[in-house]
Amino acid sequence: MRTILITGQGGTGRTTVAAATALKSAREGTRTLLLTADRTDTLGAVLGVSTGAAPTDAAPHLTTWRPDANARFREDLTAFQDRATTALDLLGAARLDAEELTPLPGAEELALLRALRDAATSDTYDLLVVDLPPTPQALALLALPEELRRYLRRLLPPERQAARALRPVLGRLAGVPMPAEWLYETAARWDIELAAVAAVVEDRATTVRLVAEPGPAGTDAVHAATTALALHGLRVDALVASRVLPAASADAWLGALAAQQRKALDEWQETYTVHEVLHLGRDPRGTDDLGALPVPGVNRVPTPVEWPVLDHLADDGVLVWHIPLPGAIREELDLIRRGDELVITVGQFRRIVPLPSALRRCTVAGAALREGELRVRFAPDPDLWPRAR
Repeated sequence: MRTILITGQGGTGRTTVAAATALKSAREGTRTLLLTADRTDTLGAVLGVSTGAAPTDAAPHLTTWRPDANARFREDLTAFQDRATTALDLLGAARLDAEELTPLPGAEELALLRALRDAATSDTYDLLVVDLPPTPQALALLALPEELRRYLRRLLPPERQAARALRPVLGRLAGVPMPAEWLYETAARWDIELAAVAAVVEDRATTVRLVAEPGPAGTDAVHAATTALALHGLRVDALVASRVLPAASADAWLGALAAQQRKALDEWQETYTVHEVLHLGRDPRGTDDLGALPVPGVNRVPTPVEWPVLDHLADDGVLVWHIPLPGAIREELDLIRRGDELVITVGQFRRIVPLPSALRRCTVAGAALREGELRVRFAPDPDLWPRAR
């Protein structure tokens, strides 16, 4: 199943573009699911059909889904209390009833990730269109599965489970209680669920569609978003310029604003595949309005992001890791090697990535940013690198 993630500048009609994209695909006969995590029913207002916790048919071949974060949070916490009954009783803790539970910050994002996993593993749909929050929040959301899996591996390494028969003995020797079996089982279950979500995000057929309004603010937002998405291995397959004004206008104020938009559009077209969506003069409402918006179709053969390691051992004695970072600025770039991981910081965005197996036996020999690509050089460590006989 193909997945299109739609994000971009705040307040520029991302939900409208997501709905129009999904509707266009559905009208071509593709079984399409439109997923959103918006707490309010903005998507329903755009489509003219209410959306909610259960998948709802909005048009032929088009299903919408707005997961209920409140209900899922109550289910999860209730299940956790059931699993931890013994520990809670020892502590004298009072259980929380489902009726008194309110979701914590981030519950909507977790509900969306789970829905994303469930939808991707279903055979019901051919295309998944995800209406994401603005880019900074969307990036934090998409990076969450990878980060949580890393935390779980550090706090509860899976290999320690193999020694579960020795835990009572180790507990007596150490004089402190060892982690209970259910804790490792829970961590393993979470890891499987997070891996399923991460697989959707990292899939070669998953692409991102940016939505922005032409202008100085939009240009800055697109520039930052493109670099940050590339850092997380995501490629922008299209840039949707929303609310574009007609070029000719008798009104001086509208004419000046249209000229400003046209200047930004000319700059964008030098770098991106731009699709202009004209302003209707009103907020689009209903399938007729959405069908009139010229949003791009689905790219049937998406170009995945590659981070190749090239062998220059014969000529320069190094391996070079090529990491595409379009728009990155040298002064905002920072690299730190920590064991078998590389910490990459680009401006306000950071990602910790595991090194490919060959590079773990190397030392960092330098790095350079050239033509929108970070090239990190690794020299083989003589103590770890296999020697030719």
